Amino acid sequence: MGQTLYIIEGVALVQSRGGHTIEARPGDVIHTSPGEEHWHGAAPDRFMTHLALWETDDTTWPDHVTDAEYHGPRVTGRSRA
Repeated sequence: MGQTLYIIEGVALVQSRGGHTIEARPGDVIHTSPGEEHWHGAAPDRFMTHLALWETDDTTWPDHVTDAEYHGPRVTGRSRA
C-alpha cells in the first residue's frame, strides 16, 4: 500500500521491511511506495502524533514488529518522499 506519513508531534520510527529504522520528527514527511512492507509507530520513550494518507483502500497488515526491529539502531531523516 502506498502511504504518506506527516509527523506532527513527538518522535516516530519508520522502517521498510529489512531496511534502516528512520527516526522522524515534527515536519518530516515519509512516503512508502505501493507494495512496500513497512511499519511505523512512536519511539519507545516518546509519544507521536501523525497524519497517514493511503493511496488505496487495499490494506494488508503484515507480521508484528519484533523487539529487535523496534529497539534496533536508527537513522535520522527528513522528508523521505
